[in-house]
Amino acid sequence: MKNNSNTDKPMVTKDNTKFKFSFLHPKNWPLLFAATLLWFISLLPNAVQTVLGRALGRLVMKILPSRLKIAQQNLALSFPDKSDTEIKALAKENFEYTGLAVIDTANAWFWPDWRIKKNMVIKGQEHIDQAKADGNGMLILGAHFLSLEISARIFGLLRPAHAIYRPNKSPLMEYLQCRGRTLSNKGLFDRRDIKGMLRILAEGEPLWYAPDHDYGRRRSVFVPFFAVEKACTITATTLFASGANTKTYPVSSCRLPDGRYQLIIRAPLENFPTGDEVEDAKRCNQECEKSILEQVPQYMWLHRRFKTRPEGEPSLYK
Repeated sequence: MKNNSNTDKPMVTKDNTKFKFSFLHPKNWPLLFAATLLWFISLLPNAVQTVLGRALGRLVMKILPSRLKIAQQNLALSFPDKSDTEIKALAKENFEYTGLAVIDTANAWFWPDWRIKKNMVIKGQEHIDQAKADGNGMLILGAHFLSLEISARIFGLLRPAHAIYRPNKSPLMEYLQCRGRTLSNKGLFDRRDIKGMLRILAEGEPLWYAPDHDYGRRRSVFVPFFAVEKACTITATTLFASGANTKTYPVSSCRLPDGRYQLIIRAPLENFPTGDEVEDAKRCNQECEKSILEQVPQYMWLHRRFKTRPEGEPSLYK
């Protein structure tokens, strides 16, 4: 299934995601072992998964001290009113949820539908139902929460959607991620396929979109994100949200203490987009902030969110 877009890579669907015997080559054995281990972990009870995930996160924290420093710096920059002790405690909890994110990915890619449904808590499904009834394209304004993989799987059970992804250079890893991400969703667009994404929104379909990372200066503006006044933020949201048939729906997700997953779909944004890329980027960051404040430790603080600075300004990372 090809599309007339600015990339020659077709949209990835269940139909064109196939296992190949070449994946069994010895060079792939480490990845096959890891995938098999994740499958086994997905079979375990929720309580056991939680213990394993938190332990894995604490291990990663010790193995990757540079990432720990990035998380601590992001938290300190975003919440300057918090003490050093509070920042370190938040960072430690964030790493525990990072370990749990590995478990969540295993569940998203290997759980059958019945187990997903048994472990999901939904708020705001009426907005999905209304959008479908009205025939509106849904720009699902998400963020990089650590439960992102399974929240997308859950959304697909409510209404199969499309998402944006970065193709992997490893054919086996590409198969695994595409298979897992299309279990309950319609397809994946290469991040360069702008025309394809706009087309499915115009057709009244949902598109999962997360514009909260720092993607560099190209097509970006510097607007506030928490206490950082100049956070590099992409402007593509204005383009995607501007379709006559498109409404923008903020979503958030988290892992609950009992091991279940909560997905919240909020009402569509009013008076959005404005057409002013700076004001729209500010609004996106504000919506992201609202969701993060509900579950600060479950956001992806490991990413160097403030790595791109305006010309002449020093790096915020030591």
